[in-house]
Amino acid sequence: MALEITDSSFQETVLKSDKPVLVDFWAVWCGPCRTLGPIIEDVATDFEGKAVVGKVDVDNNQEISMQYGIRNIPTVLIFKNGEVVDKIVGVAPKEVIAEKLSAHL
Repeated sequence: MALEITDSSFQETVLKSDKPVLVDFWAVWCGPCRTLGPIIEDVATDFEGKAVVGKVDVDNNQEISMQYGIRNIPTVLIFKNGEVVDKIVGVAPKEVIAEKLSAHL
């Protein structure tokens, strides 16, 4: 299951992770985010133990959302060693997301 990442847990969960981290920036009211949600959960299951997969609710965690310039949601950022190494804006198929995350394992 994807982790709930907040402004306060972001540093520890994402930036200090020794594994690649996929972060889905989303909101409850966002239709495309609801479409992407189950895909992110599938990716979280598939990559368990190999990568960290989490979600940031942009309405409740505006500090992180602003820091990374999230203007459109859903936006997926992939971090490695605390740096953004890939980005997907909008809904993407599971295969595309998995392929991008696999490239950073």
